[in-house]
Amino acid sequence: MPKEGVSIQVIRRLPRYYRYLSELDSEGIEKISSTKLASMMNSTASQIRQDLNCFGGFGQQGYGYSVAGLRSEIGKILGLDQPHNMILIGAGNLGKAIATHLSFEKLGFKLTAIFEKDEKLIGTTLRDIEIMPDDRIEDYVKENQIDTAVLTMPKEAVKKMIDKLYDCGIRSYWNFSHYDISKKYLDVTVENVHLSDSLMTLSYMMNQSD
Repeated sequence: MPKEGVSIQVIRRLPRYYRYLSELDSEGIEKISSTKLASMMNSTASQIRQDLNCFGGFGQQGYGYSVAGLRSEIGKILGLDQPHNMILIGAGNLGKAIATHLSFEKLGFKLTAIFEKDEKLIGTTLRDIEIMPDDRIEDYVKENQIDTAVLTMPKEAVKKMIDKLYDCGIRSYWNFSHYDISKKYLDVTVENVHLSDSLMTLSYMMNQSD
């Protein structure tokens, strides 16, 4: 499956395809056409076919797509069949919500440890994981082959922490702070999540509909 030459816009649509196909699979639907899938997703059949053709195409003329088969193939493209060990740093309100409500294992990640600097939270549990002090991060990462970190700390805290994480060998980050990690380290993989951006986008769309 080709990786180079596929636009980031196509990559960002794949999780949405996976989510809709998972819902169809859970409902016992075995096959679906690009037209019906496009209707569900408020997209177009040609857009779906173009996106999937970036990875070879998976449908059959006159049959459509196998829901379970296409879901599996997209999962492989997204790397969901390759588990990654992950730690979460920052057990405040946002970190707590992420740790509690996301099914990491279904998405190819295993949350193995949670770290926090607030002494009131250290020793308590989230997701049946005991929260550890953040000064234990280095030893833990070296002993447990961690490749991914979820950062739910303020920008300044990430700025102080990132060198330690990088030196430990972590190269992948799910970053909820506003600190630009990739600007400092060019060889890292970062997915930045700016919740305020999403809310401002909602505001724009509301204003356009007035």
